[in-house]
Amino acid sequence: MRLILLGPPGAGKGTQAQYLVAKYGLVQLSTGDMLRAAVKADTPLGRQVGEIMARGALCPDDIVISIVEQRVGQPDARKGFILDGFPRTEPQAEALDRMLGKHGQALDAVIQLKVDEAALMRRIESRVAQMTARGEALRPDDNAEVLHNRLAAYRAQTEPLIAYYRRHGVLRTIDGMAPIPEVARQIERVLSEGPAAASPATTKPTPPGKGRIGKKSKTRQKARRKLAPAARKRRVAKPRPKIRPKAKTKVKTRAKTEPQTGARRRKRRR
Repeated sequence: MRLILLGPPGAGKGTQAQYLVAKYGLVQLSTGDMLRAAVKADTPLGRQVGEIMARGALCPDDIVISIVEQRVGQPDARKGFILDGFPRTEPQAEALDRMLGKHGQALDAVIQLKVDEAALMRRIESRVAQMTARGEALRPDDNAEVLHNRLAAYRAQTEPLIAYYRRHGVLRTIDGMAPIPEVARQIERVLSEGPAAASPATTKPTPPGKGRIGKKSKTRQKARRKLAPAARKRRVAKPRPKIRPKAKTKVKTRAKTEPQTGARRRKRRR
């Protein structure tokens, strides 16, 4: 099972990823962890990543894809994995599809945790107030302004990514504002349904007069094409014989009797 969890900061992706790891025996793959592991391993690719990170620059997509490809090929990831923090852009999503396709694999689902950003802001403010009241140290990202900036960056980068996976028919949207156990049940229900079907908006309409073509109908079409020449020969119209006009029938008429003269009448009387 190969999954991607999408959602803004604070949507609960980490919590749900831990549930999926425990439930299905998947491996959670974080690009940050993979890049740091490559640097620590001191491989040629790791040294290249270390130089880029030392400059404070972002790693190019081809390097990140190479790191991801090496990691998903390891034994613990063969049963399945959850990608965390990757892909972030549509070009990265396209590169990921090519990489998985090269190994005969594909994503089973991309699960979007949809949340209300205003509710997220209230949630972070409440958490900060509670931690402050308890005297706990705050994390750098436990800040409403920081969260606002991260949400803006998420919208700019990830909205096109959501549209990309919706077009490919693998996006499933979950209500991330529901209680944590309910969100987990929704995700489990989605995964039990199997790969997502293509959405109606992306399905091409069938041209008028044409139906769905299956294997049987293709075979019939081939057979018809082979028989077409012979059928055309049989259907060639033979010239019709000329029809002679019917002869006009002579109507027999009684011969007109000659008028009897006076001599004949006298002779008959005798």
